[in-house]
Amino acid sequence: MTDSGDIQQRAGQRRYTTCGELRAGDVGRTVTLKGWVNRRRDHGGLIFLDLRDRYGITQVVANPEHSREAHQTAETVRNEYVLSITGTVAARPAGTENPNMATGAIEVVANTIEVLNPAKTPPFYINEDVEVDETLRLEFRYLDLRKPRMQRNLMLRHRAVKFIRDYLDARDFIEIETPVLVKSTPEGARDYVVPSRIYPGHFYALPQSPQQLKQLLMVAGMDRYYQIARCFRDEDQRADRQPEFTQLDLEMSFVDVEDVLTLTEGLFTAMFEELASKPILQKPFPRLTYAEAMLRYGSDKPDLRFGMEIADVTDLVADSEFGVFSNTARSGGVIRGIAVPGQAGMSRGQIDQLTEQAQSFGAKGLVWIGLQASDDRSLTPRSPIAKFLSEDEIRGMAERLGAGPGDLMLLVADQAPVAANVLGRLRVALGHQLGLVNTDVHAFCWIVEMPFFEWDEENGRWEAAHHPFTSPMDEDLEILETDPGRARAKAYDIVLDGWELGSGSIRIHRRDIQNKIFELMGYDEEEIERRFGHLLRAFEYGAPPHGGIAPGIDRTVMILAGEENIREVIAFPKNQSAQDLMMGAPSPINEEQLKELHINVVLPKPPGFGL
Repeated sequence: MTDSGDIQQRAGQRRYTTCGELRAGDVGRTVTLKGWVNRRRDHGGLIFLDLRDRYGITQVVANPEHSREAHQTAETVRNEYVLSITGTVAARPAGTENPNMATGAIEVVANTIEVLNPAKTPPFYINEDVEVDETLRLEFRYLDLRKPRMQRNLMLRHRAVKFIRDYLDARDFIEIETPVLVKSTPEGARDYVVPSRIYPGHFYALPQSPQQLKQLLMVAGMDRYYQIARCFRDEDQRADRQPEFTQLDLEMSFVDVEDVLTLTEGLFTAMFEELASKPILQKPFPRLTYAEAMLRYGSDKPDLRFGMEIADVTDLVADSEFGVFSNTARSGGVIRGIAVPGQAGMSRGQIDQLTEQAQSFGAKGLVWIGLQASDDRSLTPRSPIAKFLSEDEIRGMAERLGAGPGDLMLLVADQAPVAANVLGRLRVALGHQLGLVNTDVHAFCWIVEMPFFEWDEENGRWEAAHHPFTSPMDEDLEILETDPGRARAKAYDIVLDGWELGSGSIRIHRRDIQNKIFELMGYDEEEIERRFGHLLRAFEYGAPPHGGIAPGIDRTVMILAGEENIREVIAFPKNQSAQDLMMGAPSPINEEQLKELHINVVLPKPPGFGL
């Protein structure tokens, strides 16, 4: 029996059988397998080859009594050789079945074995799940991608992107590609620039996002646009960042904040219910204002999979005999804290470590109070500052923080931004350290009413907190000029498990308002026209109200896959130094190319040069 036309059709006209599809019902068929040798085992007369492709593994038997020629070839092959094997599907002998393999009930008895390509010994094991230095993995990425883990991640990425496309297509969105060579209009990070050969001294920029282009598409009447967009930012690298990354770029006309949030939440709910291995903790997604998130979690990307919320106790201890509290309150600062469940007995050494950690986050110090139950059910504090605090103050703080007997209260007295940052980072660190995070669920939330401006100390001016095309909240238009730091934006972030997935906003669609924002940012008329004239002119020709969002594809798939580094879900990523170790990029170019581009390279002097 040979492969049928139906099988070929199902496999997309493939003229061979994959290594993951054969089952007990295929016994007796003659098949051709193509793939890589995952493992070779010589059992005297019989040689077993585990043949692997991205669909799975099939065991092949080379029996000299069945085919001497196939057996002789099998003797020469080694791991990672590329083979084409034709043989007959047979049931494995009783007791030798492998229930851990989808193909574990059968084996293929080889009639012929053809070596399509031999292989050198790989620099690391491909058939074993062992830790390998990332530098080596990235240098030999094509080998790393043969591993089941990486193939699963890339297939998951494919499914996620396909889901997005299908979901948006069903809701009247159209996919439109925008240019990769654009004008440099920095949006908060450094641009990657590309010199023009035809126009000496002029440069393109690679887009940090298609922001202005998608707004222009709204002016063009393309009322529901999306793109799986490649974006580029020349910035310092972290585990969740890459110099080039992929985002779902999405924009809609005639919408408000609610429209964008509803559409996006529907997409992510449906996608995670389809592709994720964990349920969503809360539906609909909780919504927190930026101010609320910073107060309760000390972060604008809070992890809601555990409690231990921050609370403000300034009013309770403003007149305390403990000078750190009272002095901080008088100077306009705050006293905030968290309750760490069951840690009242934490050792002094452990508390010292926490204090050092808090100081590394920017705190001047860390106040701690362990709560122990007394016989009369009162709370007995264990703390070096207990003598300076009244029973009412301790009880009030415990109630505010949700602390009870056996719990540890940690408090920071400082300016509000410092207290929020320190306690927010301590909360996350302790949540993971103590196993308080529920890793069996996914927790989404929205952060809304984001700040409109941030003060740039270095340049002495206001900068857009999101980007300068974001619309201010209607009720805050009047304070933009008088008190810009208090103004809020029609901006929002979608957050998942403590990661920011993406940001969005309702955009400015009128030239007069956009001009005012640029002026408040310190741009003069000439600079506004030079950098943004094309967009502002478009606004004069009937720009509709519009808004959108841009969730990161890499980060979303990273979380779906249960990874902690986005490089694990990107086929050919850069390392943390923005280098491609496989291809050797970035690299110098020859003098002829430099001359064509009218560029003279001036390298920085090495340290100590000329001294």
